[in-house]
Amino acid sequence: MTSSHLPIKRLGRTDMDITRVGFGSWAVSGSGWHFGWGATDDSESIAAIRHALARGVNWIDTAAVYGLGHSEELVGKAIADLPEADRPYIFTKVGLVWDPDDPRAAPRRIMKPASVRREIEDSLRRLGVERIDLYQVHWPDTGESLEYAGDGTGAVSPNATPLEEYWQVMADLKAEGKVRAIGLSNHSPQQLAAAERIAHVDVIQPPFSAINRSAAVEIAWARAHDTGVIAYSPLQSGLLTGAFSAQRVASLPADDWRTAHHDFTTGLPANLRLADALRPIAERHDASVAAAAIAWVLAWPGITGAIVGARKPAQVDGWIGAASVELTRADLDEIATAITRSGAGAGPAHP
Repeated sequence: MTSSHLPIKRLGRTDMDITRVGFGSWAVSGSGWHFGWGATDDSESIAAIRHALARGVNWIDTAAVYGLGHSEELVGKAIADLPEADRPYIFTKVGLVWDPDDPRAAPRRIMKPASVRREIEDSLRRLGVERIDLYQVHWPDTGESLEYAGDGTGAVSPNATPLEEYWQVMADLKAEGKVRAIGLSNHSPQQLAAAERIAHVDVIQPPFSAINRSAAVEIAWARAHDTGVIAYSPLQSGLLTGAFSAQRVASLPADDWRTAHHDFTTGLPANLRLADALRPIAERHDASVAAAAIAWVLAWPGITGAIVGARKPAQVDGWIGAASVELTRADLDEIATAITRSGAGAGPAHP
């Protein structure tokens, strides 16, 4: 589908023109699993998705592991009654496998061919679609839990599936018509190059925000290879909305994954300083702090679009304007200075 409501951009070499902001459905996944955001209201979540579509957003990004299938089910319900011409592009991910007997355990990074083929059938069923528009490998396969950090020597678990093997399966799914495009999330430039030798990497999905800028190298790789880039966490899980404070972080529920993350603990003071520094830029553009933060991501050369989450319709209204905010060179210079002074995150401070 296409949209006349928001600016759009071609997604790499694919035939999809996407709005520069898309709806991310991690935060609507609910509680009861390892990376949950606390309790959510499913009816509000569906309303938020539909509101984003009504405002012109033409793609939704989800993943099988979000809520252990629950997020995909919610997306399926949100789009079920829409006419085919009004349906958004659906992007989802594969490769994080959970234990149904221990749902709170960290999911394992598994991309064995049989597992991938089982996962895609489950995703198609939950989403209620016949084809997935973009199917992405969520993380490189280690055969271990998502939190597994290796033994410090760079050694790979013997349980891991080689990239060459799992990327060929992804290419096969595309050739079979089960998916329209294939992508890699959280993969290094070296891994992207290895995959490209087997089949074109249509899209990459790295984390990228004014706080977490470490994926600049991957984005440069994508730009050089006509690969689309959809950035996740442009608001750094809410820190760059302008609505966070130390008090709000302290009040997060215990089952919200953010309570244990360094961005919300030791890194919090620097991150809040950066969010505050975005206020004057946002005001100059008659935009929210969130919109200014997302606009900074969208100004980065090579980035096609940004994934932004919401659990309520009003939250969509807080960032939807980012697609139309065009930061000036002076704005970018000011933000670069603020990044450096704040001490927030790592990576280049200027596009």
